[in-house]
Amino acid sequence: MTSSDVDRVLDDVARTALLLVALDFDGTLSPLVDEPMSARMLPEARDAVVALTRAPATTVALVSGRSIPDLRLIAEHVDDSPVLLAGSHGAETWTPGEGRRATPDDPADIALRDRLRTQAEHATAGMEGVWIEPKTFGFGVHTRRADAATAAAARDAVEALVAPVAGHWRRRSGHDILEFAFRHEGKDGAIAQLRARTGATAVVFAGDDVTDEDALQSLGPQDLGIRVGGGPTAARVSVSGIPQLAEVLARLAERRVAARQ
Repeated sequence: MTSSDVDRVLDDVARTALLLVALDFDGTLSPLVDEPMSARMLPEARDAVVALTRAPATTVALVSGRSIPDLRLIAEHVDDSPVLLAGSHGAETWTPGEGRRATPDDPADIALRDRLRTQAEHATAGMEGVWIEPKTFGFGVHTRRADAATAAAARDAVEALVAPVAGHWRRRSGHDILEFAFRHEGKDGAIAQLRARTGATAVVFAGDDVTDEDALQSLGPQDLGIRVGGGPTAARVSVSGIPQLAEVLARLAERRVAARQ
């Protein structure tokens, strides 16, 4: 799609009555990093997000696999922020004026999560470059800093722990991470909930990973999906990286302001 084609798509979505701009975080607004908690938005991405929060009749949300506490930390999200959050792939939320919400979980699920996470930490303790990330509803196996053989061994070891006792858990693969969760929510459901909560007449969603394709595939003809980076995608628009996405989001903010004047 040429730049002029993108501009026409942005003009169309900018004219909607109530706009929701929902954005993945890691790899979409922030570069992927070896230490997950050091992730931060690129300055140009942050500027674009701020511009969208100031646009009329526009709501901005971050939709991430991260837990809400971790997402708030890496996004530098403060209590008076207008940005909505959907964490753990939509299983928990943060809303201005309400704060964090998550539905109650079965204590047995929590106990199994803790037991399997501890076992996964022990099973991978000697594997260089492998890190187990605690998550609200499960855990992730990070292998970005590991060589290919070690990464495969870590994934196999943890799969062998989870499969016999938690084969019903949801399993997700992403950029150098294998994630297990006893909750089955996906980003498609998160977008549906955010759409209903905000009354949005159109949604713009941007993401970079296979877990974002659930959300991209759920979008309707009035919406706009944006894929950051390569790979098969249901998005109408693809951009090569975060700076290019930031440019598109900034152009959307400008058009949104102009369309509502």
